[in-house]
Amino acid sequence: MTIIDNAVYVDGVRHVEPETLEQTFDMLAHHGGMAWIGLYRPTPEEMAAVASEFGLHDLAVEDAISAHQRPKLERYDDSLFTVLRPARYIDDTETVEFGELHIFTGKNYVVTVRHAEMAGVARVRRRMEARPDLLRHGPEAVLYALLDRVVDDYAPVVAGLENDIDEIEDQLFSGDTTVSRRIYELAREVIQFQRAIHPLPDMMHQLEQGFEKYGVETDLRHSLRDVEDHVERVISRADSFRDLLQNALTLDGTLTANRQNEASAEQNEQVKKISSWAAIFFAPSFVAGVYGMNFDHMPELHWELGYPLSIGLMIAMAALMYGIFKKKGWL
Repeated sequence: MTIIDNAVYVDGVRHVEPETLEQTFDMLAHHGGMAWIGLYRPTPEEMAAVASEFGLHDLAVEDAISAHQRPKLERYDDSLFTVLRPARYIDDTETVEFGELHIFTGKNYVVTVRHAEMAGVARVRRRMEARPDLLRHGPEAVLYALLDRVVDDYAPVVAGLENDIDEIEDQLFSGDTTVSRRIYELAREVIQFQRAIHPLPDMMHQLEQGFEKYGVETDLRHSLRDVEDHVERVISRADSFRDLLQNALTLDGTLTANRQNEASAEQNEQVKKISSWAAIFFAPSFVAGVYGMNFDHMPELHWELGYPLSIGLMIAMAALMYGIFKKKGWL
């Protein structure tokens, strides 16, 4: 069953709950009021029936069936087709999950088409049904309430992303080697979030341009402007997240380069020390090696001070080289 909820409202009150779309169309014709039909991944046949009854534009219907649309608002005569991208932050995986909500609104109908599990539409319906004074304003009130719900649901996403960025800042200075990957993943989520929210101000501006032409109530105008202010704040936060991640990525590159330089410098120091001690021990080994050849004709063999002199020479050479290397800072 792709029909999630289906009702006809008269004067802001839920009047009847048809079991099929055909009954909805008949009751709407007989009782008047407003039909609110909620669909979940509808079949082409179901969308064709709705489109035929309400005169929905073919391009909008095609978009609603295929999904994968960016946020937008398109006006076809007296009907509106709105695409929103709800989002929610998943604490377990520290990721952002995006949905897709299509809304058709006309003179006496609201059709919502979902392509992902989301409880926001049901909450909006319950809230509106508890406020007949709002619901009697008609489809515009439902559209604005859905906009408000989607934008309100962005607040936990902003908080979750902000917390992730704080954790990244701690990881940067702890030497965590996985922080670069986390920065890239988080940057991708922020970009997707920006794609979901950046079109909203233009969409709301289009709605404001129709205030006078379509006689939108003053209360609804104020409601939409409150949502617009909230959107601006969310956009500002999201843009700052992208700047912070770019700075974090630059800092990570700098810290990584510094660690590599420090490691290289430490390695060079070790090489210097090893080379210095090798050179120090080479000089005595050379002298000892010469004396160890046991030649017959070596003046030192028959000289009383030969061995003391050779030992002193080895010590002197080692001491001299030690002093030189120490002065150069190799030891």
